[in-house]
Amino acid sequence: MATETPAADLRELDNDALVGKLRESKEELFNLRFQMATGQLQNNRRLRVVRHEIARIYTVMRERELGLASGPEGEGDAA
Repeated sequence: MATETPAADLRELDNDALVGKLRESKEELFNLRFQMATGQLQNNRRLRVVRHEIARIYTVMRERELGLASGPEGEGDAA
């Protein structure tokens, strides 16, 4: 299970690592929803935490796309 990651830590990751983290979080969200539907979910709060983490990842990706922030070590600078 992934733990909640602060946005500052996400900004330090490169684009490939961000996409990988997004994929992992979406997979975890799918599994949590499946557990909820079958009545096996132990921690309801985890659903919200994972959704917020996905939103954080999308926010960092969008910041880079708009040129508001760059990747680690200046990767993706808008010139």
